[in-house]
Amino acid sequence: MLSHYLLLVLGAISAALFAWRFTTLLVRYVRTVTCLTNDTQRYFAQPSEKYSWFKRNVQYAPILSKRHNREFQLSSALNVGTLPSRMQLVFLVGYLATNVAFCVMTIEFSGPLKQVASLVRNRTGYLAVVNMIPLFLMAGRNNPLINLIGISFDTFNLLHRWLGRIVMLEAVAHTLAWLVSKSSTDGWNGAFKTVFKAPFLMWGFISTCAMVVLCIQAASIFRHAYYETFKLAHIALAILSVIGLWYHLDLKKLPQLKYLYVVIVLWAFDRAARLLRVGYRNIGAGGTKTLVEALPGGACRVTVTMARPWNFKAGQHAYLYMPTIGFWQSHPFTVAWSDEADQPDGEELPVCRQDVLAAKKTTLSFIIRGRTGFTGTLYNRASAQPDGKLVTRCFVEGPYRGSCRLHSYGTVMLFAGGVGITQAVPHVRDLVAGYSNNTVATRKVILVWTIQTPEHLEWIRPWMTEVLAMERRREVLRIMLFVSRPRSTKEIHSPSSTVQMFPGRPNIDTLLSMEVENQVGTMAVSVCGPGALSDDVRRAVRNRQYQGNIDFVEEAFSW
Repeated sequence: MLSHYLLLVLGAISAALFAWRFTTLLVRYVRTVTCLTNDTQRYFAQPSEKYSWFKRNVQYAPILSKRHNREFQLSSALNVGTLPSRMQLVFLVGYLATNVAFCVMTIEFSGPLKQVASLVRNRTGYLAVVNMIPLFLMAGRNNPLINLIGISFDTFNLLHRWLGRIVMLEAVAHTLAWLVSKSSTDGWNGAFKTVFKAPFLMWGFISTCAMVVLCIQAASIFRHAYYETFKLAHIALAILSVIGLWYHLDLKKLPQLKYLYVVIVLWAFDRAARLLRVGYRNIGAGGTKTLVEALPGGACRVTVTMARPWNFKAGQHAYLYMPTIGFWQSHPFTVAWSDEADQPDGEELPVCRQDVLAAKKTTLSFIIRGRTGFTGTLYNRASAQPDGKLVTRCFVEGPYRGSCRLHSYGTVMLFAGGVGITQAVPHVRDLVAGYSNNTVATRKVILVWTIQTPEHLEWIRPWMTEVLAMERRREVLRIMLFVSRPRSTKEIHSPSSTVQMFPGRPNIDTLLSMEVENQVGTMAVSVCGPGALSDDVRRAVRNRQYQGNIDFVEEAFSW
């Protein structure tokens, strides 16, 4: 009964979030249609006092004053992670408290030890298996709830980690409760001997040990330091824990086995969907062809000519497999640009990038900053080539949903830091084209990009040249470039009144205040970049919730 109640709680939360998602999409659709011929959009610029309070103090709020996405760095190699938001914390604490209550409620702890331990053993074991259903669902890239309830994969990733810890604690409590019950009659030596004599108990013990090791090696300090090793070990330990649990339940034909069936189906579905995506997108018509270009500032531009058409939308991301760089590894990257070009089937990929883009197939482009592991190897391989260009094989898995579409906002302000520009550029092109075609409510687009040196402009120069040449671009788009480490003031010059360059870092409070004073319609403030930048933008948006109708969109991917 308690396991059914737990699933009912999760279902009720999902239903409420789905209703919220549906209402939000409906409001945005009505707002878009209403504002297509309205250049002032004054009604939609006015804030709602109650909703502004909710966004400021709950929806967008960090746990304390400011810090949320900025990582706690012990050193360049040691990272202990980030803090959840206030809303995420409320859910996690509430869900943990629900599990604890279901494990202990109605138990008379003053009764016989063996009876109390047996009740705790049964409940913790049952709930541990039931919780594995949302645990595996949240880990999947093809999680249907991402689109149904509008929660990002990044948030589900965070919930997956914490739900894994809850499952581990319940498994440990289940094992300890059995040992306590057994030791009350046979002693501790007898209890441990029984564990290794009975296959039913041994497999359960193996599953619990695998879960404990899973949670230890998944801690941020280890996960960030050895990500590729962590990922392989994580999958292997997860499989071991499921196999151990399967034998533990099957040998006694326990009723929890039906929940484990669901877990296995969810895992198999996600893996099969990944294989189907990779196969469909990359096999046929000569397969995918990839050019990697080393760029200034330790980054590289990856241009993939797809085997099949790709209906790209702003904010999408994909996973890249490059067998020659990292065998079986896949890493997520935001799609920075997509284009169409002609390329005859069977034609060899030219070395020159202009020839690649002269083809007429769907091409996807990514900007990847070389750091350690996969990204560092990729950059080093490309930069080692005589012309800084590497032709290789790449398999693309996607597309996967990214941030929401911004068509219903009269004012859109995009903050980007470093390679975070890959999230902003597609939205800029999408909104400028929509303004020219009169298909969006947007009347003002402001792009604020912070880079270390002017040479980083080369990362997106061909794409921004195309954007700046778009029809009616000057009427809607302003670009502000901030160079945090200029070599000299001669490097800082503004090409025009709509494209300006400044030394130093942006004053986010000042920039946002200027736009709020002249806000057109509802404002969307998006940010993608280092955690410190995201936290600064979040704080500025929260502080101005009562001054205008402002929504905050954070594009992040924690790993």
